[in-house]
Amino acid sequence: MVRTIETHDLVEDRRLTLQTELDRHKTQIERNKFGQFATPTRLAQEILAYGLSLLPENKAIRFLDPAIGTGSFYSALRATHGQRPVAWACGFEIDPHYGEPAQEFWKTTSLDLTLADFTRQEPPTHDEAKSNLLICNPPYVRHHHIDSIDKRRLQNAARDAANIEASGLSGLYCYFLALSHKWMSEDGIAGWLIPSEFMDVNYGKALKAYLLREVTLLHIHRFDPNDVQFDDALVSSAVIWFKKQKPPASHQVTFSFGGTLRQPALIRKINTDELGRTNKWSRYPKRGAESTHTGYRLGDLFTIKRGLATGDNNFFILDEKRALELNIPSQFLRPILPSARYVKGDEIMADSHGVPLLEKRLFLLDCVLPEHEVQHEHPSLWAYLQTGREQVAQRYLCRSRRYWYAQERRPAAPIVCTYIGRSDHDGKPFRFLLNHSQATATNVYLMLYPSSLLMNRLQTDPTKLRTLWHALNTLDHTVLLDNGRVYGGGMHKLEPRELSNVPADDLAAMVGLNGKNPKMQMEFEVMTAP
Repeated sequence: MVRTIETHDLVEDRRLTLQTELDRHKTQIERNKFGQFATPTRLAQEILAYGLSLLPENKAIRFLDPAIGTGSFYSALRATHGQRPVAWACGFEIDPHYGEPAQEFWKTTSLDLTLADFTRQEPPTHDEAKSNLLICNPPYVRHHHIDSIDKRRLQNAARDAANIEASGLSGLYCYFLALSHKWMSEDGIAGWLIPSEFMDVNYGKALKAYLLREVTLLHIHRFDPNDVQFDDALVSSAVIWFKKQKPPASHQVTFSFGGTLRQPALIRKINTDELGRTNKWSRYPKRGAESTHTGYRLGDLFTIKRGLATGDNNFFILDEKRALELNIPSQFLRPILPSARYVKGDEIMADSHGVPLLEKRLFLLDCVLPEHEVQHEHPSLWAYLQTGREQVAQRYLCRSRRYWYAQERRPAAPIVCTYIGRSDHDGKPFRFLLNHSQATATNVYLMLYPSSLLMNRLQTDPTKLRTLWHALNTLDHTVLLDNGRVYGGGMHKLEPRELSNVPADDLAAMVGLNGKNPKMQMEFEVMTAP
């Protein structure tokens, strides 16, 4: 037995050496574009061992990996199946750079490795020719790397194979999962190592509907994002386990987080009826069900918008010295906040012109005059614009404007919030900044404008804004994290709608909004207005 384990270890060492050599001849950009990130050995073996535990012991293993690479999961199968018979094992690999060396490496084994695009293959028709153990780390190719013709083909195939109405924003991994449905035998087990973002984003709705209606979802394990599973891909990972059979009534799904599949840090069972009503599955198992909160939310107190997208920050955002050197007229320069790392405190003071009193003073170039007026009346500005005509002006965002150098309207907001934060950053992943300046902000910030409901209170007592700002910075950070989305390395992101959804009864009470729900309060104030 010891000699067998040693043999597996030696084989795996040689495969890892091959993997490293092949990766070395691919650039990081190429690997990102094609989603080529091999599964680490320890993780692959953990996944295979868990998958085998879900498969009845009297069943011979029929193994399939639709995106096999150099065979990390097949190697793990050989190391973990023990005395259980393997009827057959097969895999597909689209890239000859990995597939041909892998074929050579495994040629003395029973693995049938086919060099082909899995999404274009015809599935077997007989159940015994289908897999009862499908394990895959599919390519994480983002939707913008899939051309429109191929995307339509994949959407039609997903609908036909698994009744999944895939969004055009779906990554390639969603199509792999959908198309694999017809390659699985009835009662077969599937384990998918995929980005956990599907649990929260809009394009994940179709995938979640499939997991609830077409198969029996068994277990979703989400890895702690501070423990990135892939050293070279900033992706927060989850393992999805399901059986190919319609779900029974009142079925419960195991959700776990952190640790390992067999020894997670947190674990909880959730009824599928509850999952069907929940938009963000990443709440589980940490926070329980999505809040049915009917009181105030931050969106009732603030209109929350992303900061502006300039089209090219390097061209449109100038520091004070550069703006003077170029002799840009002041009427075309709006103060704009620098990155949060240049804002030392959480309160931004301003000079008499509304410019932030910060070490890094930046200005946004913004002009709404037509080109002929700029050319004749502001020659220095015209000269600078000509330096961006060939490249900056041709960018998609700039081309879509009336004048390519005119920015969208984003007035200064009294409170801004950082858009991305780390969960291990002193327990404070997001910062709320009180902005006394006239500076707008880029899309690395969320901008909080008081709603009409709140504005009525602030007109009576402007000091309430400072009270709310303090309260925002003392919010339980887990509430913010659970409403946002998470990426690898502990990176969290909040979209405007997600921040708007944070419960805010305590904050509403601070400005005298208590005892009524927001809709009733608004109707009451309209009726009693002078």
